[in-house]
Amino acid sequence: MKIETVLAHAGLCTDKTTGAVSTPIHQTATFRHPALGVSTGYDYSRTVNPTRQALERVMAELETGDRGFAFASGMAAITAILTSLSAGDHVIVSDDLYGGTYRVFEKCFRKFNVTATYVDTSNPVAVEEALMAGRTRAVFVETPTNPLMKITDLEAMVLLARAHRLLTIVDNTFMTPYFQRPLEFGVDVVVHSGTKYLGGHNDVLSGTVVTRTAELSETIGFIQNSTGAVLGPQDSWLMLRGIKTLKARMELQQQSAMEVARWLKRQPWVSEVYYPGLPDHPGHDLIKTQASGFGAVLSFKTNTVERARQIMKHVRLWSVAVSLGGVESILSYPVRMSHAAIPAAERERLGITDNLIRLSVGLEETSDLIADLEGKV
Repeated sequence: MKIETVLAHAGLCTDKTTGAVSTPIHQTATFRHPALGVSTGYDYSRTVNPTRQALERVMAELETGDRGFAFASGMAAITAILTSLSAGDHVIVSDDLYGGTYRVFEKCFRKFNVTATYVDTSNPVAVEEALMAGRTRAVFVETPTNPLMKITDLEAMVLLARAHRLLTIVDNTFMTPYFQRPLEFGVDVVVHSGTKYLGGHNDVLSGTVVTRTAELSETIGFIQNSTGAVLGPQDSWLMLRGIKTLKARMELQQQSAMEVARWLKRQPWVSEVYYPGLPDHPGHDLIKTQASGFGAVLSFKTNTVERARQIMKHVRLWSVAVSLGGVESILSYPVRMSHAAIPAAERERLGITDNLIRLSVGLEETSDLIADLEGKV
């Protein structure tokens, strides 16, 4: 089936007994055995829950992977992947990435002697130069990156990783499987903050992992069951509900994001716009070869810090908040919000400065969103 059909049918009629169109919420911790030593296939919800299982199967189908896994948050999903590493292992990581991912590497896993080197993964040469013989085990990539929207060549990254027997991990949150499916390029593991576009309504925390091979599925499945950071049945149902409208939301939000980006490019008080849908974006041609869209997140720099702060003070339709991907438009200030965990000197080096604003474009009328940025609402 086409991905649009898979989305619309997410969780459809998983209850064979009643034929319920909507997946039932199996709000139970344990399951009764019909006889001693006989299981229905469901024993304890940490291991398998029918509602969560329906979501996990949909995610595997959407990302064209072997198995899907649903976690309590995006960071729980990333933590599960990193738990597969061992003391002494080294990971090459996109340098422009979500601050929470940086924090879990530096504040949690470094003390277990799992270390990371942060490089511009849009430059394969920089990735190869960061290799540590005998220690590097994986490459962790965001594409587009957060918040400067750099694009990594997935095919080139997979070729490099396989030449050195490395695991490839891609955070696909910004693009979703509707626009980009990294496993089809040979990537090993895809992770999402399901809180964002997959859920789509700013009302559920979740994370997902999809694996390419049965061996990786066994590893992540063991970690998920052992550590227990699973998604509950209520939230699994909310995720299935959100996924059904993913196509419609992504198409409309991307259309608005493009209009906002083009408008920002024309403003004399804007010094830089970061959106891969713009033809002058350095990764514009590349993203068109590995994705069917550009997403609905963009960033821009104002000509002064004061101008950036004034925008955040006067906006009424844009919610000044963390997160992204909901139907409501969100304006965030990376240096104080999503990237506050990254040291100031590193942020400055990357270009995450006090005049940088990140936008997650929602479903409001685009002209109203633009008028709000102008201070005319």
